[in-house]
Amino acid sequence: MSSDPPIADPPAAGLSITDLRSTVGLEFGDTALVEAIAGGMAEVEAMLREVARSDVAFVDEAASHLVQAGGKRFRPLFTLLAAQFADGCTKDVVTAAAAVELVHLATLYHDDVMDEATMRRGADSVNARWDNTIAILTGDFLFAHASRLVSDLGTDAARIIAETFGELVTGQMRETVGPAADEDPVEHYLSVIDQKTGSLIATSGRYGGMFSGADAAQTDALYRYGKIVGAAFQISDDVIDIASPATESGKTQGTDLREGVRTLPMLYALAEEGGQGRLTDLLAGPITDDAEVDEALALLRDSQGLKRARVTLADYAEQARAELAVLPECSARQALYAMADHLVARTH
Repeated sequence: MSSDPPIADPPAAGLSITDLRSTVGLEFGDTALVEAIAGGMAEVEAMLREVARSDVAFVDEAASHLVQAGGKRFRPLFTLLAAQFADGCTKDVVTAAAAVELVHLATLYHDDVMDEATMRRGADSVNARWDNTIAILTGDFLFAHASRLVSDLGTDAARIIAETFGELVTGQMRETVGPAADEDPVEHYLSVIDQKTGSLIATSGRYGGMFSGADAAQTDALYRYGKIVGAAFQISDDVIDIASPATESGKTQGTDLREGVRTLPMLYALAEEGGQGRLTDLLAGPITDDAEVDEALALLRDSQGLKRARVTLADYAEQARAELAVLPECSARQALYAMADHLVARTH
């Protein structure tokens, strides 16, 4: 899972234009575009808060927990941007944008259970605050409401979100199980992030095109752009987790190493080592010793694996930019082009 006129934040969104630049690389230099996106995001935020409500106080508190915590809101934002190539932020576009964010939030509840996370977006995770069962059921509650929203958009939209659910779950299961004995680990990893991260962002772009009246070629391009960018964001995060000091990234260094997650730079580096070397020994499982984390980071930073991951990321960014060729030249296209550039720039 980035100069512009200053504007007020969308009401209650907890998301500023500065945040957008720093986290997803969007550039808003067109006042009309800024106003359209800000207004659309305010409507999305209001819908999220309304949909997450329940007459049962305990359910209401758990379901609204992550909604109120805020976050990048990248998926609904991309839906609104994708709509700018046709009729803009229509009622159906706003509904679709809220639906994809609800799906994303639901997956976060489930992810926190699988990862045994204790914090999410600066607040206690639901599984830590209550327990795993509540977190899982709350995620299911949000999935149900996302489906209800999409049902109002027609059978095609319902089919698309059902297919997206399938991709998300399949990607998560494949990541959990790992590659088969005869499967290339790099190809497995890239296909997993395509499903787990790219699929919902791709659907966000498709919905934006569909419900704003964009033609089929433009909608397909937005879908493909989203699929590529979703995977590229994950690769970008993989590189940052290794290459960027905590003081720059704002994150704890070597998080993936500590969790025993093998990311793209690691897989490339392991292939380079051929199963014989210190890095292979270190990456055999989660690393709990700080000194060993530092040692693994140093080896990875000097490896060809990190360089190859950056090359792969640049290739993805180029593919994403190429998909924009069929879209009309406008500020929204410039913003999406800048976002693809940012994917590479944020890793250096």
